[in-house]
Amino acid sequence: MARSIDYGTLMHRAMRGLIQSVLADVARDGLPGTHHFFITFDTTYPGVELADWLRERYPTEMTVVIQHWFENLTVTDDHFTVTLNFGNNPEPMLIPFDAVRTFVDPSVEFGLRFETQSGEDDDDEEEVDIEVAEEEPVRQDAQVVSLDQFRKG
Repeated sequence: MARSIDYGTLMHRAMRGLIQSVLADVARDGLPGTHHFFITFDTTYPGVELADWLRERYPTEMTVVIQHWFENLTVTDDHFTVTLNFGNNPEPMLIPFDAVRTFVDPSVEFGLRFETQSGEDDDDEEEVDIEVAEEEPVRQDAQVVSLDQFRKG
C-alpha cells in the first residue's frame, strides 16, 4: 500500500495553529495597534457554545469582531472562549478552532478561509484550498506644511 504526505491536512493544522497563536498572544498582551479580527464560525459545529438567542439568530454561521470590547479571552489547544458585547449584553461563547471558517485581520489585509464541501458519501470534507493574503499596510505620502503660515508678520 502506497503512502503519501497529506499536505492539505498539514496546512489545515498549521493555519489553525496560527489562529491559536495569534489569539493566545492577544489574550496575554491585548490587541496591538490597530489590529482587530473578524472571525466567522459554524454555529452548528459540535462543541460551539452560544446563548440560545444568538443560536436562534445565527442558526448556521456567525461572524464576531474582536476589537474594542471583549473580555475573558482564553485559548486552549482546541478552542477559544471570549465574552463579547451584544447591545450592552455581555455574552460568553466557546468556539472550537475547527468551527472557524474565516479569520481576517483587515488592519494588515490578512485573511484565512477554510471551506467545507459535501463528499459523495455525504461526509463533510475540509477543502485544502486555504486562501492567505497578506500585504503591507497602505502608506500615504507625508503632507508638507508651509511654515510661512505660522510666521508673525
